[in-house]
Amino acid sequence: MNPGTLGHLAMLAFSALVAGSFSLGALVANDISPTAFNTLRFCIATVLVGGFALSRGAVSRQGFTAPWRYAILGGLFAVYFVLMFEGLKTAQPVSAAAVFTLVPLMAAGFAWVLLRQVLTPRMALALSIGGCGALWVIFKADLAAFLAFDVGRGEAIYFIGCVSHAIYTPMVRRLNRGESAVMFTFGTLLAGSVLLLIYGWSDLVAVEWAKLPNMVWIALVYVTFFATALTIILLQFATLRLPSAKVMAYTYLTPSWVIVWEIMLGKGAPGSIVLIGVAFTVLALLLLLRDDAAKTV
Repeated sequence: MNPGTLGHLAMLAFSALVAGSFSLGALVANDISPTAFNTLRFCIATVLVGGFALSRGAVSRQGFTAPWRYAILGGLFAVYFVLMFEGLKTAQPVSAAAVFTLVPLMAAGFAWVLLRQVLTPRMALALSIGGCGALWVIFKADLAAFLAFDVGRGEAIYFIGCVSHAIYTPMVRRLNRGESAVMFTFGTLLAGSVLLLIYGWSDLVAVEWAKLPNMVWIALVYVTFFATALTIILLQFATLRLPSAKVMAYTYLTPSWVIVWEIMLGKGAPGSIVLIGVAFTVLALLLLLRDDAAKTV
């Protein structure tokens, strides 16, 4: 397979794995501090990815050159995850996933600023359609709510996290100096863990871990193994092979995957009016995948 195809497959898996964190995160967001939860998550993921990187001989002295790069990336990703769980305290999973689909549009803007990656007309159209679909779901097709910009508190908090995620994507390519995806992931997680331990130590020690519901531990295992360690590797792998806007285009599949997760968890499917917005996001993805002529200058 060529590098582009491998990048697309990586992002397909990424979108499915990320979706699970919305549904599971919403179930436990009010049972534990988002900062404490994500500090533990990052620390465990760092050990896992670090062990994997060492076993493959991917960790090198040169890989830690200019460690400030990892501090930037780790900080951006830590902000995203903490604000995601903070937002899920009140936001519905499908609605939060719709907010996530605004990331490609923002990533395209940051990619132009940081990398001078240029959008083709088809990509611009696709991002616009996807953005409209996201807004449709976020405001539940309520024109009055849209005109009044009556967005929920949880969605607003999570949107700030998504801005951080959108900056992170082009920054990976900007800051990478030839390190492998595994090495770069390890550095990012290690830096994020240190920053979260410093910022969230008080929250971490205040948690009565023995009294937490079992679902918190189930969610922790899932988001640590699948929605953190593995997805970061997949994201960085794809970012080094595809334009930033196209990488993040796969986030348009997230609401669809979340609906599948919600049905599997017995929460039922959203109303048909919301599904119209989800259909727009899928259309945006298809348009982006057809556009293989994106230029980088």
